[in-house]
Amino acid sequence: MWHLLKQIARTGIVTEPPPGVDDAHDADDATIRRIHQDILDILGQALTIRVVDAGSCNGCELEINALGNPYYNIEGLGIKLAASPRHADLLLVTGPVSRHMEEALRRTYDAMPAPKLVLAVGDCGCTGGIFGESYASCGRVANVIPVDGVVPGCPPAPIEILRGILGAVRQRQVGSGKR
Repeated sequence: MWHLLKQIARTGIVTEPPPGVDDAHDADDATIRRIHQDILDILGQALTIRVVDAGSCNGCELEINALGNPYYNIEGLGIKLAASPRHADLLLVTGPVSRHMEEALRRTYDAMPAPKLVLAVGDCGCTGGIFGESYASCGRVANVIPVDGVVPGCPPAPIEILRGILGAVRQRQVGSGKR
């Protein structure tokens, strides 16, 4: 016991200091506000997203969950996460599609109302990542369902996921001839 206490006293506090407020934070704030405004200008209404983990390590899910915190505040935009694909406008898929999730992903996609938008998030969703295609993995999301946009990264930052959502919404707008 004394050995452990001596070790703790010798080592001290090993955590890093909290980040300071600087110009980079203000630039991120401006970017987030601009993306929020673009989404509201294009949609003019709420966007409902269904998130499907097709076999990921949950790194991308953590970043997606960060979108709901007060800093990114997607709820303030009218962007909501739905439990049912029947209420979703956009399908956010993470991870390489495992063989066990292949049919479930297809059924989720089929249950969505038209027009259907699909965004593959993370390197695994975009390319299959380190898993690729194998006996247990179908690889990237596009191998199973049509994909409208990708957000690369392992895991991608929440701001990049927001940009991907904006890109998918813009693609829908261009495809429907609005604006």
